[in-house]
Amino acid sequence: MKHLADLLLLGDPRLYETCEPVLESELPLVAGWVADLHNVMEEIRAKYQFGRGIAAPQLGILKRLIYLNVDRPQVIINPELVTLSDDIDELWDDCMSFPNLLVRVQRHRRLTMTYRDEHWQTHTWNVTDWALSELIQHEYDHLNGVLCTMRAIDELSFCWRPTPSL
Repeated sequence: MKHLADLLLLGDPRLYETCEPVLESELPLVAGWVADLHNVMEEIRAKYQFGRGIAAPQLGILKRLIYLNVDRPQVIINPELVTLSDDIDELWDDCMSFPNLLVRVQRHRRLTMTYRDEHWQTHTWNVTDWALSELIQHEYDHLNGVLCTMRAIDELSFCWRPTPSL
């Protein structure tokens, strides 16, 4: 089982690699990968009080796999962004691979994505919720070796996350 100490941090060269698709023959491995992703996300939530999604490459698993846990756990295998809306918004993005840093980025407000689930069933998902759309774009970027630091609006688009009062 992987833990917080296994999370790749900003600067690790593996975070900048493009991931390979999950093959149907690798489906038996997915449950273990998802368990690791879930475990690390729970540790991040406990330590830093954030975390809605995590991508496999953040644990050094260079496969096109995303684990979300917003309202319920969701496994996204080999996602493809089919359409991105023309309307764009800005937000302060965060990332488990650099949990104390916030980065101002622009993301599309809506998207359509195709993917496979943990049973290898194909789905098309029209995401109209802004918070979910930006989250999926963030995690999808990880699969292509792109970090939100690389999408910063400008050189002033970085700040430290405020620490909670004790």
